[in-house]
Amino acid sequence: MSLLIGILTVILIGTSIFLVFVVLMQRAKTDSGMGAAMGGGSMESAFGAETSNVLTGATIKAAILFFLISFALYLAHIYQAKHHDAGDVKLPTVVAPAAPSASPAPIKAPSTQPTTPPPGEQKKP
Repeated sequence: MSLLIGILTVILIGTSIFLVFVVLMQRAKTDSGMGAAMGGGSMESAFGAETSNVLTGATIKAAILFFLISFALYLAHIYQAKHHDAGDVKLPTVVAPAAPSASPAPIKAPSTQPTTPPPGEQKKP
């Protein structure tokens, strides 16, 4: 699924760049603007008098393609998020058994007699 998302993202970036250039090449209604600087005159010689119709049609088709790819990417990310979270919840399984431990040393019980003599008794030399 991530491969499809990557491919759609590259196509979306290409469509975005194409859409920006097509919009910038169109002539403004006052015949001054970026259209003349971006090659508006050469477009007339290539497509004839119908240059505005060709650029308008390309803009409409690129905009539709842009929105369709954006919506498909949105749905793909939602699908990946819902199905990706279910796999992460599981804990890894341990296949190796635990090694047997050595027998522990016996624990000595604490003695009930005090180690120091009571203060009233004195040691004999």
